Amino acid sequence: MLKWKSLLCILQSLLLLVSQLSGYNYGLKQKTDRAALSLTGAGDCAFAPIDADALRVTDAEKARCRAWYDAHIRTADSPAYDLTVGTRSLQRHLNDWAIDVGEESAPDARGGKTSVISLRHKKSGLRAWVEATIYEDFAACEWTVHLQNAGTVRSAVIKDFYAADCRLQTGQTDVYYSRGSLPAADDYALQCAAVCPTPLLFSATCGRTETVLPFFNLCGKNGGAVAAVGWTGQWQTTLCQTLRGVRLRVKQAQFCAALEPGERVRSPLVSLTFYNHQNALKGFEMFRQMLLHCVYPTSVQPMRSLLLANEFCTLTCDELIEKVKATPPEVLAATDAFWMDAGWYTYQTDWYDGVGNWTPDPARFPNGLRPLADAIEQTGKRFLLWYEPERVREGTRLYEEGKLHDGWIAEEGDNLLWNLANDDACAYLTDYISDSLIQNGVSVYRQDFNFYPLQYWHKTDRVPWRLGISENHYVTNLYRYLDTLCARVPGLIIDNCASGGKRLDLEMCRRSVPLWRSDYNCVNADGSMQPDVLEATQAMTHGLSFWLPYSGTVQHTDSLYATRSGLLTHPMRMSADTLQDPAEETVRTFMDDNYFPLTDGNTDTNKPLAMQFGNETAGAAVIYIRKDAPADFTLRLNGLSKDGVYTLFDADDPTFCEHKTGAYLMETGVTLTAKEKPAAVIITYSINNAS
Repeated sequence: MLKWKSLLCILQSLLLLVSQLSGYNYGLKQKTDRAALSLTGAGDCAFAPIDADALRVTDAEKARCRAWYDAHIRTADSPAYDLTVGTRSLQRHLNDWAIDVGEESAPDARGGKTSVISLRHKKSGLRAWVEATIYEDFAACEWTVHLQNAGTVRSAVIKDFYAADCRLQTGQTDVYYSRGSLPAADDYALQCAAVCPTPLLFSATCGRTETVLPFFNLCGKNGGAVAAVGWTGQWQTTLCQTLRGVRLRVKQAQFCAALEPGERVRSPLVSLTFYNHQNALKGFEMFRQMLLHCVYPTSVQPMRSLLLANEFCTLTCDELIEKVKATPPEVLAATDAFWMDAGWYTYQTDWYDGVGNWTPDPARFPNGLRPLADAIEQTGKRFLLWYEPERVREGTRLYEEGKLHDGWIAEEGDNLLWNLANDDACAYLTDYISDSLIQNGVSVYRQDFNFYPLQYWHKTDRVPWRLGISENHYVTNLYRYLDTLCARVPGLIIDNCASGGKRLDLEMCRRSVPLWRSDYNCVNADGSMQPDVLEATQAMTHGLSFWLPYSGTVQHTDSLYATRSGLLTHPMRMSADTLQDPAEETVRTFMDDNYFPLTDGNTDTNKPLAMQFGNETAGAAVIYIRKDAPADFTLRLNGLSKDGVYTLFDADDPTFCEHKTGAYLMETGVTLTAKEKPAAVIITYSINNAS
């Protein structure tokens, strides 16, 4: 058995190597990545019960995080990062560098204590610094490595620039990870694989996250750690089993560049959340809570949207204002934002050939979008507006401006890339879009990105000894661009869309929330939907919720089953003539608390799918009894206090009321029977007392 497992690991490594050599062929990379990861990955991930006491962050976990952080981040002796200058790596030649560990700051508003570790290369003008923060209450830390040529001549070539190259003493380890968004019905499905001595390599697809998310739960016999990567480009993560645990390596996949005088680059952001438990659920819960309390923008809260106009809409401003005013009071009460998608600007034949014109179509909006925004504001709601600022088509305003300046536009086919790597181009776009947001009264900025940038980045590198430099500057300026928009538009919320969820990473979590997580939910050209769209939506929530508490997509409302299939923190409804479901709102209040999968994730109509959100005091479970699944389902909850006595209610059956201990509910459970199929059963629970 071990022999076959070793052979599979070797074959997997070879396939992943082919994936890395696929160049700009994203289709080949998708296929080889999926084939490779399916060799050792298992999708039927089952988790044992874990009680509320075991879920709490312990002093031992905090101490483990602190000890690792001090030994490998706040250190001059054994850094967790690496880079090679010429032929000499930092880790192997520490004497080439003068390293100063700065003082740790007092806790900030989120409890983070920040340090700056300064490094000076003794034989050149290279300077580096590590910005690092520890969140002791969550047993988590994060860091980013910055590098600058402070000299007067071009530096030696920098390569193997690893944000993380370190070892975690987890013992024999399994890794849990989730698929990215292709899009497909199994987007975000959780996978589990043994970490093997042959490297297990994960990476983005031609500059976007498609085959796997950059989040990894390393669950070992000697403890666990959740590793997360922040890099909205071609990131790469490698895992390898060692005698004592896992070697973790994270970097921008392709970087081999000399720096000009004054030039700066940076590494991806890396985060580690430490936990001492052999149940991976603890790692997931700790990571989710760290995101909620330490990462997400404070402006981001659960939000419900109502579609006002899609890309095919031709209504005028006055007609849209009337549509807002005609929204029924009960629908308005269940809405936080009015959603206006693509096509509000001037275009030629279809919405996509006008990207680059970010001013309202004067024929439909002679006074701009401000009158519509004012009408929405009068209802007390937000105005959500779609943009795709990085893609430019010929004949648009950005195209005409960009052609006047060398290096502002990268050309490759019909889709042109506005080159954010160019500081002047970035500044121009920032002014243009921030002015547009202010003039149009936008409070939710929907940023889309519908093509693969890697080929454009490499084309603008221009010379072989500058490989990866354009991507590095582009991604860095992308963050600066988004941060500046938020500074200029107080309270702005950013929707992170890239053909669905193809830009999900830790840095984007700092700035945004994915309101449209997969294009699998898109309407087909003939107006139809995917036949399994409801089951796929359920399964995506199941998979993505391991990592991200917040996400959204369309919520169908033609039946109670359809409505509850779209249980999300950020649902979008397409019509004001919609079914209202008070039980759905009850579940939503718990969705940013702990998450527990109660079955594996699947879209099979022969199988049920169940999830639980909440804590040891109160919460809710939703059980999807699909049309071909058995009508009976045994509900076993998780994360409860063993000795607590709980009351359970069925949202649709007033006669259902159960009083059971937490231990009974986690180990034995209660049997439910669907009166009809398909059904989405909602069970709420609350604690009565603890003995």
